[in-house]
Amino acid sequence: MTNKHDDHNCCDHSDNACDCGCDCGHEEEMDIITLTLEDDSEMECAVLGVFEVEDKSYIALLPLEDEQVLLYEYIEAEDGFELGQIEDDSEFEIVSEAFYALFMDDEDYDEEDFEDEDEDE
Repeated sequence: MTNKHDDHNCCDHSDNACDCGCDCGHEEEMDIITLTLEDDSEMECAVLGVFEVEDKSYIALLPLEDEQVLLYEYIEAEDGFELGQIEDDSEFEIVSEAFYALFMDDEDYDEEDFEDEDEDE
């Protein structure tokens, strides 16, 4: 087994997707997607991740100009993917809890940071 931090030296940052956990100030690049809203305006969002809950896929998005996480159903399509609204309150609660468990630290969690965006896509 090798240690990426032998003798307290940081890992080799030659690739942009370093997941070493060191505190050197580098970050992974996130995928950015553009959502078209009902009023035809556009919103750029960072893709936080795609995850499964009860045999369905979901995606967590973070608007670049906001701090509120958006959750959608993630549907594979021939030419990419589509986003579906999570309209059932109990389903949304289960999905947001799964997101929290997968992506958030305890001190980072605030239920008000989650939104089921009815105006998008």
